[in-house]
Amino acid sequence: MESLLVSTSVVALAEIGDKTQLLAFILAARFRKPVPIVAGILCATLVNHGLAGALGAWITSVLSPEVLRWVLGLSFLAMAAWTLIPDEIEEDEAKVARRLGVFGATLVTFFLAEMGDKTQIATIAMAAHYANPLLVVIGTTLGMLIADVPAVFVGDRFAAKIPMKLVHSIAAAIFAVMGLLVLFRVDAAF
Repeated sequence: MESLLVSTSVVALAEIGDKTQLLAFILAARFRKPVPIVAGILCATLVNHGLAGALGAWITSVLSPEVLRWVLGLSFLAMAAWTLIPDEIEEDEAKVARRLGVFGATLVTFFLAEMGDKTQIATIAMAAHYANPLLVVIGTTLGMLIADVPAVFVGDRFAAKIPMKLVHSIAAAIFAVMGLLVLFRVDAAF
């Protein structure tokens, strides 16, 4: 259960101001059809994070516990630093798949935008860290939806009121604490 709660909260915080949340704003403004946009976000995230969770589980099977501890600890610290760097959406990501309809455009653009994104990398790391990658994938998907669904329904008005630096700082602090706890073998907290 801890893996579900931690992965949900970390990704929800990390996603605020992320390029995929910016993409949700753009899609909502362009199409003004929230249901297929939310469905596309859900499906794209499930596939993307499902693959990331499987990769994280595979990593635990090929790395020794000591090497895995260092890889995970350093990955979480890198995620902390990366979270402090503001994201911008590339114009190409917003233009992909215009002929696929609202759902198709959302599915394709979200899937592509998540490739190599910090929330995908976080999913890999948390799936490798926790014993239940399925709960991690469910949690990271919930975290994405918690951050992105409001963006679809309320758009830019909501984004302007969120203290992005504070939210990113909190997410970075959580990643940093997780990294330090893993590196120093503090198993009681995570």
